[in-house]
Amino acid sequence: MQVCVLASGSGGNSTYIATDKHKILVDIGKNRKYIVEKLAEINVDASDIDYIFISHLHDDHISALKTFIKKYHPTIVISQPMFQELNDIHDYEHILIYEDEVILDDLKVTCIHSSHDATDSRNFIFECGNHSVVYVTDTGYVREKNFKYLTNKEIYLFESNHDIERLQHGPYPDWLKKRVLSDYGHLSNNACSVYLTKLIGSNTKGIYLMHLSEVNNTPDLALREIKTIFQKYNLEFDNIKCCKPNEISDVINL
Repeated sequence: MQVCVLASGSGGNSTYIATDKHKILVDIGKNRKYIVEKLAEINVDASDIDYIFISHLHDDHISALKTFIKKYHPTIVISQPMFQELNDIHDYEHILIYEDEVILDDLKVTCIHSSHDATDSRNFIFECGNHSVVYVTDTGYVREKNFKYLTNKEIYLFESNHDIERLQHGPYPDWLKKRVLSDYGHLSNNACSVYLTKLIGSNTKGIYLMHLSEVNNTPDLALREIKTIFQKYNLEFDNIKCCKPNEISDVINL
């Protein structure tokens, strides 16, 4: 498997995942030009993308969907409630509806419910052979019943959206602060770090912190929190990186 985060943040989100048989985007929340250019940076032609998995319908996760499918014609992988709400794609020929699991030749994708203020929002676990990638973002909490799917995977792409104190004393209006902090909002640095202490294991090779707020967080704050929490739980793990809103991550080869 190969993984590269193309963009991660409030301004847009998209991640590239490839196996020997498929080239996939998870969300497509930047403009088409950006997506095409960032794929080219890792030597991937946009026309080779054959599936786009949609986690939820907020604009920072689907803004390039219509223009991208119009030119490149990949299959959209989406849940039934999301499909019903997204009227613009009802006549599109290449739709795959997911429920709890999708099998694409060598790739198994487990689709779990997240907790976000969007229709049927989802997170994903991608598994190919012995390799695995967790995609958890845009959720107010992680359901304990899903830990069995999330435990001891190789790569964690995991939301670390905000520093709680910075958010509480920041410029957001009260209603928006409450939304972000709610069970239907976003994971804080602290919540992210505590969840990961319960999930990572001997197979884990890397943690990539996702969807950092440019207003209520910084990479330094996110990294400091996770290192502090890991020390508290006597965990030694150093391969932790922050994904950026307008730059690709390193290419992860599994």
